[in-house]
Amino acid sequence: MLNKPLFNQLKMNRRHFFRNTTLGALGTSLLTPFDSLQAAEHALSFKNKKAKNIIMLVSDGMSTGTLNMADLYLRRQTGNSSNWMQLYSDNKVTRALMDTASASSIVTDSAAAASSWGGGVRVTNGALNVSQNGEQHLPLWQKFKKAGKKAGTVTTVPATHATPAGFCVNSKSRNAMEDIAEMYLEHRFDVVMGGAQKYFSAEARKDKKDVFTAFENSGYQVFKNRKEMLSARRRKPILGVFGNDALPYSIDRENEETLKNESPTLSEMTQTAIDAMKDHKQGFTLLVEGGKVDWAAHGNDIAGLIFDQIAFDEAIKTAIHFAEKDKETLVIITTDHGNANPGVIYGGDANDHFDSIQHYKHSNEWILNGFNPDTTLSQIKERINYANGIGITDEEAQTIVQYYDDLVAEDGLYNPRHLPFGVLADIQKRYNSVGWISMQHSADYVELAMYGPGSELLQPFVKNTDLHYLMLKAAEVENVF
Repeated sequence: MLNKPLFNQLKMNRRHFFRNTTLGALGTSLLTPFDSLQAAEHALSFKNKKAKNIIMLVSDGMSTGTLNMADLYLRRQTGNSSNWMQLYSDNKVTRALMDTASASSIVTDSAAAASSWGGGVRVTNGALNVSQNGEQHLPLWQKFKKAGKKAGTVTTVPATHATPAGFCVNSKSRNAMEDIAEMYLEHRFDVVMGGAQKYFSAEARKDKKDVFTAFENSGYQVFKNRKEMLSARRRKPILGVFGNDALPYSIDRENEETLKNESPTLSEMTQTAIDAMKDHKQGFTLLVEGGKVDWAAHGNDIAGLIFDQIAFDEAIKTAIHFAEKDKETLVIITTDHGNANPGVIYGGDANDHFDSIQHYKHSNEWILNGFNPDTTLSQIKERINYANGIGITDEEAQTIVQYYDDLVAEDGLYNPRHLPFGVLADIQKRYNSVGWISMQHSADYVELAMYGPGSELLQPFVKNTDLHYLMLKAAEVENVF
């Protein structure tokens, strides 16, 4: 439980919840990265207030450099800060650093990271709320369902992917996504939205089960495109699955009308989920994941990264707008781990180079999927010029085309075609001054911010597992499951 000095300081009257939780680990001597009396006073304005609702927003794989570059981009293009950084500037949130380690490594994967929040226990990478000895830990969204709340998830990657699944289900493997799709129905989560129709469609599933029809027969509204989702009826459960795999990168969506019509934005999905659950008497919990931030980092894809981070930032705006009016909602904003640690590199042309990203029209994924072994150097230069507004050299184009003779040269977690993402990013660095340290997760302590009732519980340095118990405490749900 929280240490007594902290209870006395905050004059908490939360009754006797969680006497045996790990929240005592929240108190440390590490200074907050943005220590502000005004912010502390703002948090204390929520003291003794229950969080009826919780919205947790996760920009998956967001290194600090990603947050920084998205803010720089917006400031330099529009003159305005990102919504996340504006919350810091306005001293509206409490802020902390979070240790993201898993049970098996100081560098976590998304499954173990989500499980630390979902089950309150660190598990090995790849597992979802199942310890190495086989012990299962009841996921947080199931706890809140048992307490009478509605619960949902929205994401820009497969709806069955590691982060949303970590809040909802138990599985020895994050890869059991066909099974996870059925588990969502079994536990009757109220909102499930994301990508990957292939895990719900009878035509694509290995077992040929029609999971879409199973949801419909259980009373769900089933949506497969943006237009259908925008017509959602309130109070009725939602399954929204858009596209065969993940949703498109935001920058590709913005520059292709077909994608705009087919795929909703993360902010639109967030608003739809809130509208579906906000009238519930016992409240709701919602996980919002900007999942393709992580995928872009794995590919060193700067356009995919910055514009999906900005799309995530719009979802923050949607959540905060609701919370400010509602006054009973705890909003948590964070990431599960760093990835690739990108940043703007010093140089005389750094300003102009970075500003060139304002002219980008497409992700590196879009660029590289347009090439094959027969693509000419001029065609490569033309496509990159169209997508990035830069004129690369013949030599640079040659370094790209040679990879298409045998597409096994460059691998990566989210690179099944072995496309030369690293090569293209290295070329782009000469023109945009953005560098990367890797294409993998990192062990960074990460940003964590909170707004609303329960935010006063946050201490300057926390473990990822602490958030499980903090959310239960904030909602005044006793951990007796």
